[in-house]
Amino acid sequence: MTQPLDDFFADLPPRLDVPTVAELLGVTTKGVYRWIHTGVIPAYKLGSSWIILRDELRDTLAAGANVRPPPGEASAED
Repeated sequence: MTQPLDDFFADLPPRLDVPTVAELLGVTTKGVYRWIHTGVIPAYKLGSSWIILRDELRDTLAAGANVRPPPGEASAED
């Protein structure tokens, strides 16, 4: 895992709700719901509420990272 993401998520509880994720990522709750329904971010519906697991969200963000690899380390496109 990348250290910046670990630091970003360090103080958050293990279960997040949609408003918390929206604030965290700087988007609207409507945008988070759209990402949930299209499968962009993993979430679980419990009754009428959606739960997003902190570590799954962190891993999803890490998998889509556009961070350059350190010098000397091959990227997936090389």
